[in-house]
Amino acid sequence: MNTDLSTQMLSMNAASLQNSVQIAVFKKQHDMQTDLLNTLMQTALSAPPPGQGLKIDKQA
Repeated sequence: MNTDLSTQMLSMNAASLQNSVQIAVFKKQHDMQTDLLNTLMQTALSAPPPGQGLKIDKQA
């Protein structure tokens, strides 16, 4: 009987640890995606360098 209880507790602790790790990984992925989006939005919204966009180069 005691071995069943200890095995059950061990499996519950392992499941809890696995859930905690999954949440931590998911949060880190979310933070990295947010940082990437912020970086991309900063470059997309910034003004072009001086002289760029004034003429259309038809030879390109």
